[in-house]
Amino acid sequence: MTRLAVPKTYKLYLGGKFPRSESGRVYEIRSHDGDFLANAAKASRKDARDAVVAARSALGGWAGATAYNRGQVLYRIAELLEGRRAQFVAEIVQSEGVSAAAASAQVDEAIDRWVWYAGWADKYLQVAGNANPVSGPYFNLSVPEPTGVVAIIAPQTGGSLLGLVSAVAPALVSGNTVVVVANETMPLSAISLGEVLATSDVPAGVVNILTGSPAEMAPWLASHADVNALDLVGAGDLDWIHLEIDAAETLTRVLQPENGPDAASPSLSRILAFTETKTIWHTKGLI
Repeated sequence: MTRLAVPKTYKLYLGGKFPRSESGRVYEIRSHDGDFLANAAKASRKDARDAVVAARSALGGWAGATAYNRGQVLYRIAELLEGRRAQFVAEIVQSEGVSAAAASAQVDEAIDRWVWYAGWADKYLQVAGNANPVSGPYFNLSVPEPTGVVAIIAPQTGGSLLGLVSAVAPALVSGNTVVVVANETMPLSAISLGEVLATSDVPAGVVNILTGSPAEMAPWLASHADVNALDLVGAGDLDWIHLEIDAAETLTRVLQPENGPDAASPSLSRILAFTETKTIWHTKGLI
């Protein structure tokens, strides 16, 4: 007797939970060869707004955690991803049509990238912050702080897992919370990563993952007054100029699209892209 496989139902990841889209819509995920793999939730603008609410609610706790603790949490994601390595390799082979060796290399690089950014959590402050020379008996210190809620359009080409991790991880280092629109045609790794986050030490709402059409959701995220920064790394094929204009209405910081194999490559600049600088004056002693 032939056993029937139990197909997986892919949902959104919002506020630490896995809801269906409020619209009830789904869309087909197909393999590189066109074979049906699963249905995924097709997020709506209401789902995008709910994701922003979840991210805003989680911001205080995540930004208020110590840098050392955030580094531990990011490293824990790498540990869990390592434990589910075979699942991610299989999903990448199915959806991207690459060899097992190529898929394995992508997963390894994604794990290493979590570790790399985890290591920066308690170090970027020393590199980006500084004591400023002033005329007078004062200390003048510049200290980086998180920008707030960061909306991200994940890379839509190339490695789906690596592109997602490369965009999300640096935003988390300084204490930002994230709403990310995953790769539309290859979202398997994104929701599986949501399962990793849900079973890790990442507080609910710190990362929120939407699947579906970036073209549909991006305008609502760009114009949302409670979004503080917009990473358009994967929006090169969208009308991103208008997204930038919409974001300007609420003074939202924008990182423009990147192209090529080095898009969203690991760098300190991607951490600092979503930080603000607070300057503090303090007397040295009696005046």
